[in-house]
Amino acid sequence: MLTLLVLYLLLILTVFASGSFIFFIRSDDQRVLKLLLAFSGAFLIGISFLKLVPEVFCSQTKYVGLFVMLGFLIQLVLELITEGAEHGHNHNHKEGEKVSPFLLLTGLCIHSFLEGMPIVGAFATGIQHTLVIGIVIHNIPISLTLMSLFLHYGLSKRRALFFLLIFSLMTPLGSMFSNIIQLLSINSLSIYFNYILAIVIGIFLHVSTSILFETEENHRYNFQKFLTVCIGILVAFGLSLI
Repeated sequence: MLTLLVLYLLLILTVFASGSFIFFIRSDDQRVLKLLLAFSGAFLIGISFLKLVPEVFCSQTKYVGLFVMLGFLIQLVLELITEGAEHGHNHNHKEGEKVSPFLLLTGLCIHSFLEGMPIVGAFATGIQHTLVIGIVIHNIPISLTLMSLFLHYGLSKRRALFFLLIFSLMTPLGSMFSNIIQLLSINSLSIYFNYILAIVIGIFLHVSTSILFETEENHRYNFQKFLTVCIGILVAFGLSLI
């Protein structure tokens, strides 16, 4: 229980701290954000193939591949609301264009809640920790993008930080929901949790490939981004050996 509380605190503080960092960087300097996105995308696809995919397919749960595809499709639907904020898109920074911050927050909260659901005692500690590390790294550029969009859409700093706090609570709430279900259940729910993990893998794969396949404005995949991607995959590989 104490370990879970520490993980929840880490998830909340990471989102809040990284989102607040927007006040200390230049709004027109996107280089740091792009490199963070490249690293997080590479790390997500790395842990998905090296740690999470083997976990769900070794379980011999039927139709688990369909649930991976379902997660991929769920993320496609969510992006109709968030317009790609999960992988750092802020294309709405156009003069006179207005998008509901509440709608953006709702889409990202659903995304974050789903990601938290596999952080449950039904899985080994290593899988839970891998998920948390992946979500933490993924949430850093998301939080920066989210705060940037909130401020662009005219929210006050106080309200933007309040919305960020709500977002930061979603992954722990998803985990708490799954843990409560596990505690209240008489029968084993291992199949249910394998399907939940498969859905999250699908979400990770969609987000990570969207990041990795994006190119610069001149349609070149520059060396700096390539090197960052390689580092992200190597870190994921190192984590998979633990």
